[in-house]
Amino acid sequence: MSGGEVAGILVAVFWAILVSFLAVVLVRLAQTLKATTRLVADVTEQAVPLLAEASTTVRSARTQLDKVDAIASDVQEVTSNASALSSTVASAFGGPLVKVAAFGYGVRRALGRTDEVPPRASRRTVIVGRTVPPARRRKQKD
Repeated sequence: MSGGEVAGILVAVFWAILVSFLAVVLVRLAQTLKATTRLVADVTEQAVPLLAEASTTVRSARTQLDKVDAIASDVQEVTSNASALSSTVASAFGGPLVKVAAFGYGVRRALGRTDEVPPRASRRTVIVGRTVPPARRRKQKD
């Protein structure tokens, strides 16, 4: 065998190994693409019902928010009506009630009945920088 024949056989073996390696890589790549395709299909099958359910939930939430908005506006109206009513009652009955109370106080004062007792001023005696209570002061004066 000549040197050229050996080199040709080595090149052929090299190309055979290279083609075999590339064939294995292409087979694995095909398997990976098939698995990816299955995964995307499964995700799509599960995502479509979830999106439909989410859409239904959003619609339900919107109707609930509309109801809450209606309730809030009704509460605001009731609050303003209650405020108007309380101011009307205060203006209608407040003045006359104050006048009746003042009249009653004036009548009591005129009749001489006072429930208020004026407080007695307590007097203290200071002896050499000390304050002596009123009970001890009386004993000292005796």
